[in-house]
Amino acid sequence: MVDFSDLLLDVARVRRDFPILDREVHGKPLVYLDNAATSQTPRQVIEVFDEYYGRYNANIHRGLHTLADEATAAYEGTRDTVRAFLGAAESREIVFTCGTTEAINLVAGSWGRANLGEGDEVLISRLEHHSNIVPWQMLAAEKGFTLKVIPVDERGVLDQAAYRDLISERTRLVAVNHVSNALGTVNPVADMARVAHEHGALILVDGAQGAPHQKVDVQALGVDFYAFSGHKVYGPTGAGVLYGRAELLEAMPPWQGGGEMIATVSFEAPTTFAGIPHKFEAGTPAIAEVIALGRAIQWVEEIGLPLIGAWESRLLEHATRSVSRIDGLRILGTAPEKAGVLSFVVEGAHSQDIGLLIDQLGVAIRTGHHCAQPLLSSFGVDATCRASFAAYNTPEEVDVFVDGLERVVGMLR
Repeated sequence: MVDFSDLLLDVARVRRDFPILDREVHGKPLVYLDNAATSQTPRQVIEVFDEYYGRYNANIHRGLHTLADEATAAYEGTRDTVRAFLGAAESREIVFTCGTTEAINLVAGSWGRANLGEGDEVLISRLEHHSNIVPWQMLAAEKGFTLKVIPVDERGVLDQAAYRDLISERTRLVAVNHVSNALGTVNPVADMARVAHEHGALILVDGAQGAPHQKVDVQALGVDFYAFSGHKVYGPTGAGVLYGRAELLEAMPPWQGGGEMIATVSFEAPTTFAGIPHKFEAGTPAIAEVIALGRAIQWVEEIGLPLIGAWESRLLEHATRSVSRIDGLRILGTAPEKAGVLSFVVEGAHSQDIGLLIDQLGVAIRTGHHCAQPLLSSFGVDATCRASFAAYNTPEEVDVFVDGLERVVGMLR
């Protein structure tokens, strides 16, 4: 048994903030281990929606009445909360999106369409989620630049020597994730950013799995763009963030047109656009969701990201040791630096069957390709089972999961 006694996380108190953890599934207490897909939401965040729609539901920025002022203050207050959370220099470097996928597409559709062409190269990695692959494939087909892929080794670690060989004076952008959603590998993005900048390239980091598990300082990392989603950091769906260095955002053309992102509109003169970040936030945003995201970040910081990360790492260690007793189980992703993700296959048992049967025992895990088909194909599989951990999970839940997994595997063989 892994020792948790030196960690100061009061997990019982943390769990009391999550009403959903009191429910049962198929007559069994819920054990929720699908946090890499979506984390659960504390009551403090849930209450934001009642407060917003019950007290100050109004459109933001343009109104002069009290409700509009209150909604605007709460919305823009979240922008400053996110600025501090990411260590950005200015709040105007924070653009609200509906999630990481939209944030990456924004960079591709604005910066990429304006700056990439034939002869240019973009480097991505085999570790990427489809949201950091497909937008660049689509744009490469349109603009004619070359997409190159950084390989991974048998542990699921990015080959840094290959990265340095691939990057050149033709490289305009490096787009990599901070943490692999499929394997949990933590990438050395600060070192990769330094190498990119030495070659005159920019770097975009998919932080969907990084921001929930470790302290992020975009200035210390030296990244040019950083994206993450609210629903993976104990917040709501429909709200996400793109951080971009101010000088880059200022030079980028608008991505979508409509209300809010303009300065002036006329049929007699050229339309002019708002300053950053509003230039990239056309139309009415997900106001309540953004405000709730701010409250989720406050909740995370009240607990403490270093403590959350340490707790999840200990859970991962306990789970990794425990599943090793199951014959025929193979762990994918054995990087020395990992976040709380355990991805595995079991000889003689299909991943989907495992997921369906273990759900009958009240245990929620994710099965499938995890939107990382190129990565899984490099390991010779098309699907895995994935258990992923959060601040509210317990060692006892890990034991329930492993006991249930042994039972299910026995049934399938």
